[in-house]
Amino acid sequence: MELYTPVLALLALAAGFAIFSVAVSTLTGPKRYNRARLDSYECGIEPTPQPFGGGRIPVKYYTVAMTFIIFDVEIMFLVPWAVYFDQLSWFGLIAVVLFLFNITLAYAYEWRRGGLDWD
Repeated sequence: MELYTPVLALLALAAGFAIFSVAVSTLTGPKRYNRARLDSYECGIEPTPQPFGGGRIPVKYYTVAMTFIIFDVEIMFLVPWAVYFDQLSWFGLIAVVLFLFNITLAYAYEWRRGGLDWD
């Protein structure tokens, strides 16, 4: 247990700092709320009106976000492989080829379904 004491102390310190920061900002922060402050911010453009209860957002936004995450994770796995390429030998090469094949199938499927076409 003595090995985990510094980790637990640091965890308690971080949690205490987070709780303290949120509490102090709520107590000391400005309380002037108006319509302009509560509206959504759209890069300086006048916000478009939303129906009551929120509007419908096209699913394409989510599919583009998921595509970005998929290829981001792909790069995250390929960089360490490239660094240790010599040490992994044939096993590493076969594993990465199978991984890239799998990702390529997903990419081709999304491309064929029109997921990469922006209307």
